[in-house]
Amino acid sequence: MERRTSAWYSHNLGMEMPIVAYGHAGRPLLMFPTAAADYLEYERFHLIDAIQPLIDAGRVRAYSINSVNRHSLLNEQASPQWKAELLTRFDRYITEEVLPLIREETGDPEGPVTTGASLGAFLSANAYFRHPDLFRGVIAMSGNYDIRSYLKGHFDDNVYFNNPASYLQNLNDDYHLPRLRQAKAIIIATGQGAYEDPERSRQLSKILTEKGIPHHLEMWGHDVNHDWPWWRKMLPFYLDKLF
Repeated sequence: MERRTSAWYSHNLGMEMPIVAYGHAGRPLLMFPTAAADYLEYERFHLIDAIQPLIDAGRVRAYSINSVNRHSLLNEQASPQWKAELLTRFDRYITEEVLPLIREETGDPEGPVTTGASLGAFLSANAYFRHPDLFRGVIAMSGNYDIRSYLKGHFDDNVYFNNPASYLQNLNDDYHLPRLRQAKAIIIATGQGAYEDPERSRQLSKILTEKGIPHHLEMWGHDVNHDWPWWRKMLPFYLDKLF
């Protein structure tokens, strides 16, 4: 499996941001790490091994990046205002810095599918729902799509536009909503076992249904926990269907 790492100083975030790419061909997949983890997390926890057959077959080219969670949502020393602003800067980093690299390397005109587990599910869903014109779809696993609990009651435009549970409910424009209503690859997956909260996925699904946005709500069993062995089953299962 071809593997390449690179990094650059992000003008949007004011820090160096690394990225790793796996594969030589195929449709692009953009991976967001869980919690406060880094761009190599999916490699360390063998999620890359789980999708390697698809990568080796030239069906998937995967890109994994750092998040800003440890500086933003999970940073108890940061103000809620800064946490929310950093999410907006992260969104610009994705669209202005990461996506051009992926387009240049893959030549794919439709953009990547986004994916992640836990807090990575939120990041992947937020990227897709904010920019359905730039991404092909999303596979969100075991996520929470309402981040207000991290922000101590603070609410401003940066919170609103990075909180899918807020902006999707009010989406009525002539640009984003029609594109989302033509979506072919929105997968919201969750287990129902230990440390999972399937109601979060149900709530997102309810909003999407009310807006006429096609999607798949995938409720795995009560033995399916919020843990790596299950995400290593989920992701290749859905990628095989999409790619």
